[in-house]
Amino acid sequence: MSKLVGPRKKINEIDKKIIALLNDRAGVAKYIGKLKKDAGISIYTPEREVEIYENIIKENKGPLPNKALFAIYREIMSGSLGLEKKLKIAYLGPEATFTHQAGIKKFGSNVEYYACLTITDVFRDVEAGRSDYGVVPVENSTEGMISHTLDMFINSDLKICSEIMLEISHNLLGKCSIKSVKKIYSKQEVFGQCRLWLEINMRGIALAEVSSTSKAAEIASKEKNSAAIASVLAAKKYRLNVLAEDVEDNPNNVTRFLVIGEVTPRPTKRDKTSIMFSVKDRVGALHDILVPFKKYSINLTKIESRPSKRKSWEYYFFVDMIGHYENPGVKKALNELEKHCSFLKILGSYPVGI
Repeated sequence: MSKLVGPRKKINEIDKKIIALLNDRAGVAKYIGKLKKDAGISIYTPEREVEIYENIIKENKGPLPNKALFAIYREIMSGSLGLEKKLKIAYLGPEATFTHQAGIKKFGSNVEYYACLTITDVFRDVEAGRSDYGVVPVENSTEGMISHTLDMFINSDLKICSEIMLEISHNLLGKCSIKSVKKIYSKQEVFGQCRLWLEINMRGIALAEVSSTSKAAEIASKEKNSAAIASVLAAKKYRLNVLAEDVEDNPNNVTRFLVIGEVTPRPTKRDKTSIMFSVKDRVGALHDILVPFKKYSINLTKIESRPSKRKSWEYYFFVDMIGHYENPGVKKALNELEKHCSFLKILGSYPVGI
């Protein structure tokens, strides 16, 4: 249509300017990368990432929503990171798992991803310097904490650098029709998140637990009359059809992932601190550890206990709180807390995930 010629020409002109500006931005980012390297500063800086997203919210007048601009800038920043240094990100694999998706959400597509078989392997890969950062799941809004991740922090010196909140949408995937499905593969946690849907819609169908949703999709792609509960990314990778969408019981199904590394970010306006500790075995010990947080008005967002595995009935406590450990109130609370602990470890202070 002749009416489209003018607007399309205008878009082409705008695109030319955008490309030029993006390359100008990349040139500055490359120079910043050199300055970071000379100063021994980490290439990935979560606090700067937060600042960029806050600027987007401040400057965006529409019609593009903030979420769309976040996705665009994720790739712009990823491209800039690639110019500064080719980052390697270890994650709980295999490829196309939700942890892989979380990594892409945080670091974009212009970094190198390395799939690990276990959460332990992710920690070990980063500790050995084979990867710059690792991505591991830590809790789900429906099924709760991932205990293996918490246990790894007991003996690891790695810090929590950032967190990722990923909305989890489960889908029934397969090559056959939904009526022909005789067996469904997925992770134990995923079956738990889809329990009611399976009971209502797939009653009597055999459920088989496997190590990951991606592995489930791989099996379903090869086995007749089988299906998998996995992501759309897995459906694309293994060329499966989506037999049913959004089969999770809770529509607000979110999994929290942690980025682990060796550096703690500087404070921002919206930070979270994670700690772990064990208390001295005496009457009133649990009460005493909560007093400093109330005294300095520190908001606790998570308290979880885990067996120490060293002595019967001895526990480690994991706590998330609002604020950076360099903030005066948090610092005072932690100093007082330490007096009541036999062991205290700061796992990291990092920007609150979006």
